[in-house]
Amino acid sequence: MSLLGTKWTVHGDGKAIRPGQVVSPQERLSWPRTIGIGLQHVVAMFGATFLVPILTGMPPATTLFFSGIGTVFFLVLTRGKVPSYLGSSFAFIAPIMASQQEFGVGGALGGVVMAGVVLALIGLLVQKFGAAWINRLMPAPVTGAIVALIGLNLAPSAKDNFLKAPVTALVTLAVIILVSVIFRGILGRLSILVGVVVGYLVAVMRSEVDFSKIHDAGWIGLPHFQTPTFHVAIIGLFVPVVLVLVAENIGHVKSVALMTGDDLDPYAGRAIFADGVATTLAGFGGGSGTTTYAENIGVMAATRVYSTAAYYVAACAALLLSFSPKFGEMIATVPVGVLGGAATLLYGMIGVLGVRIWVQNKVDFSNTINLTTAAVALIVGVADYTWVAGSLQFAGIALGTAAALVVYHGMSALAKWRSTVADPLTPESEPAAR
Repeated sequence: MSLLGTKWTVHGDGKAIRPGQVVSPQERLSWPRTIGIGLQHVVAMFGATFLVPILTGMPPATTLFFSGIGTVFFLVLTRGKVPSYLGSSFAFIAPIMASQQEFGVGGALGGVVMAGVVLALIGLLVQKFGAAWINRLMPAPVTGAIVALIGLNLAPSAKDNFLKAPVTALVTLAVIILVSVIFRGILGRLSILVGVVVGYLVAVMRSEVDFSKIHDAGWIGLPHFQTPTFHVAIIGLFVPVVLVLVAENIGHVKSVALMTGDDLDPYAGRAIFADGVATTLAGFGGGSGTTTYAENIGVMAATRVYSTAAYYVAACAALLLSFSPKFGEMIATVPVGVLGGAATLLYGMIGVLGVRIWVQNKVDFSNTINLTTAAVALIVGVADYTWVAGSLQFAGIALGTAAALVVYHGMSALAKWRSTVADPLTPESEPAAR
């Protein structure tokens, strides 16, 4: 059982946490308290996890089911050392929506499977060789550009939904903004969920919600499973997502290590591999791709409880909820106005996360290599440039990602050869003498 990370010791008296202490991943509080904290994790992941399938037209209950299954696999494969919940990844929204237009839901699921397999393989490589090679391939100027363009590429979709029900959308957006700044603690961190609930109530009053499917659905039943179909043409849509998931997983492991004081670097590869396995399983069954959730890091920081026991509780609760078709249909009734309001902030936040990567890593944009990398990648991604090569189609996210990698490494190699530009990773670098 210890190899699975399920042999927890009780922290202190199981009731209180002394000042300056935390409940480590392999500890737990009393089971009633652990269950309560686990349910907090469910609430924390709830809004974002459901928002992805609602935006992409995937079955919410199925996505919830695979998020629970994926979380269990993650905890087992990391041997209970890395506390995390695997929820729906926002990075999959754009490629799923794009692939559905031509190949339907099955084609989108095929792309999720391909991304999951590649991610799992990268995890194995990281476990064997370490993560240094990833940092060389995707330094901060490149990673920031890729994350930013994925969010900004979705801007037209947010606008379309917003304009279909502008009053509801505006109320939803306003509530999210107000809750995030007025309230502290867990409520402030659940601003998106609160905004969606208030927006939903407004939509009900404005007769924008169709309840017919809720009445027809049963209280207990299996989620809707669907098998994927595979098309070479969508590879270019999903490959960039893998790079983002790698960065998210490594960032998550580093964040938890910082808060707990544990050395989790040996588990970075396992975390990436586990997320790849979870994403692959989701794709084979009809769920959205997964990633480690920052929302749950907030719960851990607020409670000082990093016990993986709480995450097992959260995963079991998610699985139980997924077996209620009526609950799934209720989630699916969220109208486009609510989605438009939430997506306006959500997609923008994804874009700003890319900028945050630049800021945290002190990327120097007076260096022409960094500046050109960001400039070209963002325009290609935001304008949604498209290139068709035979049966393959590469859209804005794929081309923007390729542009970031090629421009950065190409310019760096030429600059090193000609000694014309300083190292782009050196803060406040100045051009070398010509």
